[in-house]
Amino acid sequence: MIEYWHNPRCSKSRQGLALLEENGADLKVRRYLEDAPTLAELTAAWEALGKPPVVQMMRPKEAAFKQAGLSREDADEVLLSAMAAHPVLIERPLALRDGRAVIGRPPEALLDLL
Repeated sequence: MIEYWHNPRCSKSRQGLALLEENGADLKVRRYLEDAPTLAELTAAWEALGKPPVVQMMRPKEAAFKQAGLSREDADEVLLSAMAAHPVLIERPLALRDGRAVIGRPPEALLDLL
């Protein structure tokens, strides 16, 4: 089962969801703006991504990034906590399966989880 962190207002998120559905993926769709991941879930997702710089799983161009006084150079813990407090900062879409995660940019990257 793939857990898919989805924002239906995002075209890339909609494209990724359609791509996974077309390929027969067993999905659990999570609207992460309504059902925000906890700090522990975000940390687990970051680890499943292979621990890249945390800012790579964020949307630093969102107004909330600047409003929170964040910087791309902030400590991992600071950035993870900011995403927990402001889920709009989470890069979308994000998919998790069996201890692995992929950010769907481009959406075809999601096929790595199949």
